[in-house]
Amino acid sequence: MAWFGRSRDQRQSSGSTPAISASAPSEAEIAALDAYSRTVVNAVQRVGPAVVQIGVMKEVMARSYLGSVMPRVAEGAGSGVIFAPDGYIITNSHVVDGAQRIVVTLADGHDLPGDLVGEDPETDTAVVRIAPPAGKLPAAALGNSEQLLVGQLVVAIGSPAGLQSTVTAGVISALHRTLPGYGGRLIEDIIQTDAAVNPGNSGGPLVNSRGEVVGINVAIVQQAQGLSFAIPINTVKWVASVLMRDGEVRRAALGVAVQAGLLPQSLRRALHVDRESAVEVIQVVPGGPAERAGIQPGDVIIRVDGQPIGTVEDLRRHLERLADGTPVKVTLIRSSNAGPQLAELTVPVKVAGRAR
Repeated sequence: MAWFGRSRDQRQSSGSTPAISASAPSEAEIAALDAYSRTVVNAVQRVGPAVVQIGVMKEVMARSYLGSVMPRVAEGAGSGVIFAPDGYIITNSHVVDGAQRIVVTLADGHDLPGDLVGEDPETDTAVVRIAPPAGKLPAAALGNSEQLLVGQLVVAIGSPAGLQSTVTAGVISALHRTLPGYGGRLIEDIIQTDAAVNPGNSGGPLVNSRGEVVGINVAIVQQAQGLSFAIPINTVKWVASVLMRDGEVRRAALGVAVQAGLLPQSLRRALHVDRESAVEVIQVVPGGPAERAGIQPGDVIIRVDGQPIGTVEDLRRHLERLADGTPVKVTLIRSSNAGPQLAELTVPVKVAGRAR
């Protein structure tokens, strides 16, 4: 019976609502849902025992009712993940920065005092250590973030609003994002996901379907839904190893913020570029090495010292072990101000060493 062919009176006097027919799910659909559930459950079972809640007490300056400014003790909380059985924990720098006291709550409910090994605000990464109460602690396996694909299933585990061991699931929404971090620093090469992350999730793991940690949850976009971000675990692994060895990260810098992107095939052919991607300069630090060398926002870096640069990680790996004042040759693509022409040029830059 055609609904749109009936008169208004007929529609009002019918007195009945068309029934909604719903077919039962097929065996294939049930099997697919069961497989998805098993994947999430297995990932949580592998990593969940290593996820901790991190409570901190720190001194902050606060204004009183009478207008005077005075120090007071504030409490905060975040998440972390044990990555070594002798008690080393990865979390975010902003979770533990300035902490006078750190208390780590294990998945089984035990509270243990934590010591800050070191932090790196540049990547919002920190390492905390606890003394195992008896024997070895459960440690999560760390994966390879360079193998991530957009659309891939991921699981976030943490303690939003103090609710310990909360699990959410989603997919990788995008890779190689650049995000303003806490304190105004730009954090590069960020993973974007739609797995729900809320205050308190910071420092907790982002896990793939194999139960491997592929990122450390770092932030959400306020007043937006489905926008969560994580630091790639390959970046975190390098930072954590340096913090455990030196207590801080000293790295050479060009004085730029960059993000990775794909190069059009026509451009790659014209400029004889082998890599499919490169990194674009989106911000130049005033007075830094790049600005002094004439590098500009919008320049696309394709090589450093003749080595192809396709990702932010490529650039970081090339620079991180250089000493202050080391000269490097940066090859980049620049648009012409006079028209749509593109030019390839090589710029000499003396990198600057800086702590943290």
